[in-house]
Amino acid sequence: MTRAFDTMPGEDEEGTSTVAGETHQLQIPISRVKKIMKLDQDINKVNSEALYLIASSTELFLELLAEKSAQVALEKKRKTIKLDHLRVAVKRHKPTSDFLLDSLPMPSQPLDRSPKVQSRPRSSTDNPLPSGTRRIEAFFQKCT
Repeated sequence: MTRAFDTMPGEDEEGTSTVAGETHQLQIPISRVKKIMKLDQDINKVNSEALYLIASSTELFLELLAEKSAQVALEKKRKTIKLDHLRVAVKRHKPTSDFLLDSLPMPSQPLDRSPKVQSRPRSSTDNPLPSGTRRIEAFFQKCT
């Protein structure tokens, strides 16, 4: 059985494409990109050229995002890229911030290192249960 929509002319099964004598190996699995595209109910079939172009443009976008985030991390003298670095990189790149900034999780708030007042531990009976449900403790109790 052939996979008509997973590869395009000049491309093999792994996503390698030969265009004008140059070879380009995709790092993103084409089959996963196709599955993600098909999650949209409006899409029934995926053209192999469109699939390749979307996978390739996704790789380029992720490379740009990683490079910009790494640049921010280096500016802050960090070796590890964190969410805050990604948010700054997205904010600096206007076309990206227009659609991506709202999708990123909010940065974590710094923890207060002051000693906290010891609160009493929560009891499993503090919160009322919705009707028709039981607590897990009831499952583990011995039947008598």
